[in-house]
Amino acid sequence: MSTNGKTSRILQFIAPDERRQFGIEVTLTRLAWQMQDILGDGGILKEVVHAGEGPPLPKHASVSIHFSGFIEYSDAPFETTSLLKFPRMMKLGRDVTLYGLELGLLTMKKGEFSRFLFKPKYAYGDLGCPPHIPPLATVLYEVQVLDFLDSAQVDEFMDLSMEEQNNVPLSTFLNVLDTQRSFGNLCFNKKRYEDARERYKQAMTLLQNREPVDEEEKKCLEEMKLPFLLNLSLTYLKLEKPQKALCYGQKVLDISPQNTKALFRCGQACLEMNDYEKAQDYLTLAQVNKPFDPDINTLLRKLALCYKDYLDKEREMCSKMFSGFKGMENPKNVCLNDT
Repeated sequence: MSTNGKTSRILQFIAPDERRQFGIEVTLTRLAWQMQDILGDGGILKEVVHAGEGPPLPKHASVSIHFSGFIEYSDAPFETTSLLKFPRMMKLGRDVTLYGLELGLLTMKKGEFSRFLFKPKYAYGDLGCPPHIPPLATVLYEVQVLDFLDSAQVDEFMDLSMEEQNNVPLSTFLNVLDTQRSFGNLCFNKKRYEDARERYKQAMTLLQNREPVDEEEKKCLEEMKLPFLLNLSLTYLKLEKPQKALCYGQKVLDISPQNTKALFRCGQACLEMNDYEKAQDYLTLAQVNKPFDPDINTLLRKLALCYKDYLDKEREMCSKMFSGFKGMENPKNVCLNDT
């Protein structure tokens, strides 16, 4: 394509009428021919490249997406998440700041990959966003929905006072906790351990604030603490804070003394802290519950190797110390007789 010496960077800031004088093809206009008008006013056009599954994103979803934004005549995106292995969760209505992108996301499903053209009023307006976005720019976005969670019920619950939270039905409360755990697990699986920890701790706070109406509900709430405490123990191990991991593992054992996962987590934490005797105690108890569990037996073998290495180093250090003492008792090149 001939541009009469004008670079693509300059062309971004040339008005469409001037581009036609140079015989330059408007590439986004050509792309628009194969796209669907999702609002009916031509402001947002969409092309589904790879279809997703399930229902469209709900209005109050928290969503994890990959996206890249392009302006015309530019091969490089002006913004992208492509360098992030695990992009953060974004709350619709709060974290997605581009109006057109939010409306476009509401038409998408999990796993879907689509392209969108956003006209200026759904993108960066009359002024653009210098120096990257020129005035009155139509922008192209490529978007992939990795995952999402409907957080409307959680949001509504968190807006209530503590007294109101205590008055919601137990089933609603348990649904909120389940969503919080799903959020935490999603963050954990994406190695966003700090975010996962906050979700699990928030759920624990809700559990501690809940006043049970009877013994049956009290027992139910105690049991609901177990997965969050176990997840917190594992998360702190990933954050390289074994003392915290041990603390949360012990909290599980206070509720369920024979809990195999808790015994295993405590054993892991003690091993990380080089407390080999306590690690042996916890892991042996876990092995009694599950004698053929590969994770437990593998960690016991690792413990044995670590303890052997520790003893070898202790013997070597003691040997060096005693050899030093012998040298001091009979130092070399010292005259023992006066002549």
